Amino acid sequence: MSEERPFAIDLGRLKTREKPSDAASLRAADERAAGLGFVEREPQGKRGRKPSPRTDQVHAKVLPPIATEIAAEARRRGVVQGVLIEEMWQLYKDKSGI
Repeated sequence: MSEERPFAIDLGRLKTREKPSDAASLRAADERAAGLGFVEREPQGKRGRKPSPRTDQVHAKVLPPIATEIAAEARRRGVVQGVLIEEMWQLYKDKSGI
């Protein structure tokens, strides 16, 4: 058998070199990358869903029939229960003069 190893790397033949870091080289590399479909290096901003202005929660404990009625009304109107509670609170404030 031969002593040749097909996947061996001769470390004596490897050479190190510095990457070019001047502005012209970076600009040229960015242009080549853009041509190949790569995006910018810097993040464009916060990823994900935008934060909701409705961040507080109200955990109202109600009797089961009332919970069923609130859920049914929210479904009928096509809103979430929180929106329904906000509207009910506004009606209460308007009526009581708060």
